Amino acid sequence: MKRKLLATLMAGIFVISLAGCGGSSDSSANSSSDSSSASAETADGSWEPSSTVSIVVPAGAGGDTDLTARVFAQYAKELTGHDFIVVNANGAAGSVASNQVLEAAADGCTFLYGHTLVNVANIAGVTDFNYTAFKLGPTFAKNPAQQLYVNSDEYADLDEFIEAAKAAPGELKVGTEVGAYTYYETLAFEKAAGIDLDLIDVGSNADKITAMLSGQIDLLPVAYLTAKDYLDAGQFNCIGAPTEERYDLIADIPTFTEQGIDFVFPDLDYSFYFPADTPDEVIDWYDNLVQEILADEEAQQAIADINVIPYYLSPEDSAINEEEMFAAISEVAAEVQ
Repeated sequence: MKRKLLATLMAGIFVISLAGCGGSSDSSANSSSDSSSASAETADGSWEPSSTVSIVVPAGAGGDTDLTARVFAQYAKELTGHDFIVVNANGAAGSVASNQVLEAAADGCTFLYGHTLVNVANIAGVTDFNYTAFKLGPTFAKNPAQQLYVNSDEYADLDEFIEAAKAAPGELKVGTEVGAYTYYETLAFEKAAGIDLDLIDVGSNADKITAMLSGQIDLLPVAYLTAKDYLDAGQFNCIGAPTEERYDLIADIPTFTEQGIDFVFPDLDYSFYFPADTPDEVIDWYDNLVQEILADEEAQQAIADINVIPYYLSPEDSAINEEEMFAAISEVAAEVQ
């Protein structure tokens, strides 16, 4: 069933192109955009955006990726005076957003912002490119690898869930998006725990929450930001975090390793992906800007307030991190195929 769902997803993929600095997908805007200019320079020779910067986010509004992008946009405008807008382009395992940026001018006015969706879509066969199709910019924030949540009316803890899964192989349902990060995370969990689950595509995070509350699914891999209110209200229990150690953000949630399950999965590191031909001076400008924002205690708190961790990596280290994440998730995919 898992493979049939993946084939359905691949058959429905579509590509939308994004206009240059304006961030519009309107065809008239595309025809009028000037892609010949690679960069704009100030009088002293340093690079500056030539107009509004479009931050293309491969997710809907209100989630962790979207909200951290908006924090960056707010403080970037305050520090530079330039306008930054978030363009939500959800769909097809992030490939809609990725293709928009790949087709944009390499002028620093359009970039992709997100975590390892670029790699996951490639591993799933949704796209024929991974992170190497882009020029990596800095990393701005981190979320611990998504934790696994259950309905508190059904399961008290990890042991109860695993016992139920072993008693009914292939019957307990997981809410995910086929070909996405949580799809491979759940496959890795199945293997580590020695269980068989039914992975179903239930849509957005809001749809997943509704499905969990209504008893349509038994397990929900999701970021802490999305689950926190339900966890605090006693509606959800968290059965574990697939991290090497406990983060302060989720200090009360035990890791799977602590509970005897050898299950660690890559964190969600939010990075900047630019068109491949983007000049080095553009990357340097954004790298310096990210460092300046993250040095601001108010900006750090703004990120922490949405239950995400301020986290910096240089463009070079971001590229190394992408390579490691691609290898880790590729290994999971190879093991379960």
